[in-house]
Amino acid sequence: MFKFFESLVDPFCQYEETDTPPREILHFLRDYTKPFYFLFGVTAFFAFLLATIELLLIYGIGQIVDLMQTGSRQEILENGLFIAFFLILAGIGMPLIASITVLLNNNSLMPNIATLFRWRGHRQVMRQSVGWFENDFAGRIANRVMQTPRSAGEVIYHVFDAFSYIVAYLVGALFLLLNAEMELIIPLLLWMFAYGYLIVFVVKRIQPASQAAADARSNLNGYIVDAYTNIQSVKLFSNEQKELEYAREAIADTRNTIIKELRLYSIMDISLSFLNGILTAGTIGWAIWLWYSGQTSVGVVAAAATLVLRISAMSGWIMWAASTFFRELGVIREGLETITEKVELVDHEKADQLNLGHAKIEVQNLYHHYGKDFGGLDNLNIKIPAGQKVGLVGPSGAGKSTLFKLLLRFYDVEKGKILIDDQNISLIKQESLRHHIGTIQQDSSLLHRSIRENISYGKPDATEEEIINAAKKARAHEFIINLRDTDGNQGYSSKVGERGVKLSGGQRQRIALARVILKDAPILLMDEATSALDSDIEAAIKETFSYLMEGKTVIAIAHRLSTIVNMDRILVMNNGRIIEDGSHTDLLANNGLYAKLWAQQSGGFIQTTVK
Repeated sequence: MFKFFESLVDPFCQYEETDTPPREILHFLRDYTKPFYFLFGVTAFFAFLLATIELLLIYGIGQIVDLMQTGSRQEILENGLFIAFFLILAGIGMPLIASITVLLNNNSLMPNIATLFRWRGHRQVMRQSVGWFENDFAGRIANRVMQTPRSAGEVIYHVFDAFSYIVAYLVGALFLLLNAEMELIIPLLLWMFAYGYLIVFVVKRIQPASQAAADARSNLNGYIVDAYTNIQSVKLFSNEQKELEYAREAIADTRNTIIKELRLYSIMDISLSFLNGILTAGTIGWAIWLWYSGQTSVGVVAAAATLVLRISAMSGWIMWAASTFFRELGVIREGLETITEKVELVDHEKADQLNLGHAKIEVQNLYHHYGKDFGGLDNLNIKIPAGQKVGLVGPSGAGKSTLFKLLLRFYDVEKGKILIDDQNISLIKQESLRHHIGTIQQDSSLLHRSIRENISYGKPDATEEEIINAAKKARAHEFIINLRDTDGNQGYSSKVGERGVKLSGGQRQRIALARVILKDAPILLMDEATSALDSDIEAAIKETFSYLMEGKTVIAIAHRLSTIVNMDRILVMNNGRIIEDGSHTDLLANNGLYAKLWAQQSGGFIQTTVK
């Protein structure tokens, strides 16, 4: 039974992706919930039916009370069919409809809506560029992706279940009282007007208060995740107290926004208590007076009393539903700032797969300053024939890492172009471009998964034998087989911790190297690929690097110049330009910047400034 209701909608169904999802809330909800339209109608119908049955039961109570007061035993027996219908409706009909409504809400709508929104939201965020992620807290982004779907589910639930039930119930209550005694609708109408004013008063203030609270929670989450992610730096610099002060300030700000929100709920609850008291006393008192003056029956008094007591009890739920609806709208609005942000770095509409032949690289008149007037690259021109091994050196800030980011198309170039085998990479699909490029970074962060999964990231369909061979070539197999994590996983199944923190820098570097060996891409970008390796390991895998670079076009950033002296060619960068180009011997003979860097090296590293 549960599986039937849970499978009515597939939350992972195909949909049309757009670079900019609707930012306006109603359009966003309408666009994301298309697979649920039919279920919304069914849920609203059953909610309406449930309210109607409850009103019929209240009407039946009044009729039975009158029958018991004025009728004889014979008359009661003659109305046995009506009484039997009443009992069946109360004992079977209402629980059955209520059960279907519960299953539709709890098993069809709520889990699948949240799942669909999370899936689509995550897919949208994953399409953003690396630069986009660099400009925000990872914790805040994750919080918005996770919280917005939950809030969307709450909003939709209240629209198609709670509000359908409430509208049907209040309209039915008015007709019921009109049918019983017209004067009894006066207290209910007055209550409805006062209640509506209270809802408007509270709700119009709850939404901005809720959005402020949601934003404060996201910021707090961002601060805390940032501190946890960089806990080693926090400890190394003894800055626990400073981080606690940051957290205290963010927690206090969150508390203040929540207090303002909760004050509104207190006003709502207190006001509602008085309104309900007036409704109950007014309606029952008036009904008793009408009975006392002979204008109505005891059954009407009983039905009216039951109805207003039910409405009073339900009014808290109504107010909660309304306030929750608008509170969650505030959370959704805050989340949409992230989920609906336009994807700036997209494939061209005519983008094609990279048709790689020999893997030659050409950079033509390249300018890139990250939207500023300084830094980055300035009229860069490079030609790298297929299969050539190129070393890239220069002081910090010379533009080396920027060139790598543009080659990988983490950013679109501001001016100029990059060609691979005469194909402009801006007209190549990003996935295809990066599929043909292997990268070893200076900071080799790993995913918090098993060693096996991290190595096979370079080739998802790799066999166990291929994974182990790659690890052996990277001199990683020996330490991998001795690993054991806290969950009891061993060897290639052991988890590496967030960003690979359970491994040493050299171990992470060797895992990254194994990953690139397994990928075996025709273009190889290396950013200080041996920076975390000790001399013994570096010497041991020298042959592996020769094997890895064989037949590939290679660009290697190096601060330790001894690692690139045997490259076919060395490019020297400064202030975003190539200022020297040649072999190690030629550049030393030129007595230019490269010769100065070589002379200034202490322990094989370039100083950060050059005079």
